[in-house]
Amino acid sequence: MDEQKKIEHQIELATRAAALVRDETTGQRFRSFAEELKRKLRRMMRRGQVRARAYELWEQAGRPSNRELEFWLEAERQMEEEREERKGAGGS
Repeated sequence: MDEQKKIEHQIELATRAAALVRDETTGQRFRSFAEELKRKLRRMMRRGQVRARAYELWEQAGRPSNRELEFWLEAERQMEEEREERKGAGGS
């Protein structure tokens, strides 16, 4: 099972457990754990998107050597800019 599917499964289990337990404190701990896993999954997915964008930028630049960090940072910047634009468009 790949890492993403594993985390999705853990989120499902924690969410189900939170709904089934009678003790509110325990239920809240399960809900918090599920939220923490969701954040981890989002970070993991963003990393994959940045990796793909950085590779695309590297290829477009002619595959130069020793500039991995430059392409990674530019990919992160572009992804953040796009995220901010989407956020701004949704808020209007």
